[in-house]
Amino acid sequence: MARTQLTPPDDREVFVVPLDVRPEHIDDNGHVNNVVYVGWLQEVGTQHWNARFDETTRTKWSWVALRHEIDYLRGIAPGATGVVARTWVGTPQGPRFNRYVRIEDGEGRLCAQGVSEWCLVDAATLRPARIPPDMVVAFSR
Repeated sequence: MARTQLTPPDDREVFVVPLDVRPEHIDDNGHVNNVVYVGWLQEVGTQHWNARFDETTRTKWSWVALRHEIDYLRGIAPGATGVVARTWVGTPQGPRFNRYVRIEDGEGRLCAQGVSEWCLVDAATLRPARIPPDMVVAFSR
């Protein structure tokens, strides 16, 4: 069954992160290992968060991953260049955000896409907290 390609809504910022394909990423099948994609989802989300919020905010709040779902559509070969991840957030649901990621090769072809569910927590207590409206604005266009 074909998966619907993830597309960002018009009101969300799309944050782009270049990805390095390193030799240790390649598995016995000759392409980027599935576990690497999970790491990329986390790395891309963290870079987006760090780029939009100052140290004070990042010290007050933290994020906990609740789940990751990835569709693998096209292998990324050893030595691939120009690979990028495009990420954006969905609509907050109390303390939760879905984060969407598209991973594309150097030719712009969709290789994988993922959805991660993240929960905002108070960094000191690790208790969930409702996502403040100003956070949503920071991730918007």
